[in-house]
Amino acid sequence: SLFILTGLGLLIYFKNEKIKVEERKAEETKQKSIGKVKVGGPFELLNVGNGQRFNQDDLLGKFSLIYFGFTNCPDICPEELDKMCDVVNRINQDQFKVPIQPIFVSVDPNRDTPEAIIQYLKDFHSSMIGLTGSYESIKKMCKVYRVYFSTPPNLKPTDDYLVDHSIFFYLMAPNGNFVDAFGKIFSKDEVYTKVNKYMNEWSNGKRFGEEEE
Repeated sequence: SLFILTGLGLLIYFKNEKIKVEERKAEETKQKSIGKVKVGGPFELLNVGNGQRFNQDDLLGKFSLIYFGFTNCPDICPEELDKMCDVVNRINQDQFKVPIQPIFVSVDPNRDTPEAIIQYLKDFHSSMIGLTGSYESIKKMCKVYRVYFSTPPNLKPTDDYLVDHSIFFYLMAPNGNFVDAFGKIFSKDEVYTKVNKYMNEWSNGKRFGEEEE
């Protein structure tokens, strides 16, 4: 009976591992498809921290990690933002000449007021920029960044609901061009290693996106 139980345990283990491998392959396929299309472009939103307009020109001169989410997200958004902030902290310790800025873009303007976003981001990185705007302006930015989001129709700010959205954060280069996207399957160590590599490549003269023009 012990042999049977051991065999059953191994069967369950390998089945779970197979599922994990398949999930990772599916995620990597998504990553590759993102890389094949143009990501990024013109947008204009509100920086909740200073009340100023924020657009694509504000990405120039520094690396940016951009995450699209909402403040009432129960678990995934906090986990991904924690991961992103950990990467930013470690990159800052590397003391690259070109800085990196973390950015949170709300996909729930119905409830995410500037005050709500400011309060929400206090739990994360002190340098994180919070962006919001009208539904149409957010939709426009999401379109150029290939971000999917969907909210139930006819909602009130007091309603309790979830926003279905893409779970990626995006690395943009100091020239405003897309570098890479990181999905939920990537650990903070994996993301840090990749971002560090890209920033070193930039320091050594590589200009992302320009070699394809």
